[in-house]
Amino acid sequence: MAKGKASNIADKIKWLLSISIFSVAIVGNGYYTEVAFLYRVLAVVALFILATIILARTVFGKGAVSLMRESRTEMRRVVWPTRMETTQTFMVVFGSIVVLCLFFWALESLLSLLTKLILG
Repeated sequence: MAKGKASNIADKIKWLLSISIFSVAIVGNGYYTEVAFLYRVLAVVALFILATIILARTVFGKGAVSLMRESRTEMRRVVWPTRMETTQTFMVVFGSIVVLCLFFWALESLLSLLTKLILG
C-alpha cells in the first residue's frame, strides 16, 4: 500500500473518530440533563477539544493550523488607525449617509408630487 493511500485512510479514520466524538458530546449533553450544567459544559468542552486535536493531525487540519499561524503573523503587521483617524472616518461616513438620506427624501417627495399631479 502506498504511503499516500495509507495517509488518506488514516485521515478518514481521524475524521470519523472526530465526528463521532462531536456527536457523543452533543447527544450526551442532551441525554444527561439531570447532571449538573457545569459538568455537562466541561464534558462538552473537553470532548470538543479532543476532537479538534484529532482533526488537527489530519492533512486538512495541518493546513488549517498553518493558515492560522500565518494569519496571526499578518495581524501583527497590520497598521491600525489611530483614534483620530477612526473618528474622522466615522464622521465622513455619517455625513455621507445624512446627505444621501436627504437626497433620497427629496427625490421621493418630488416623485410623489409628480405622481399626484399626473394622476390627479
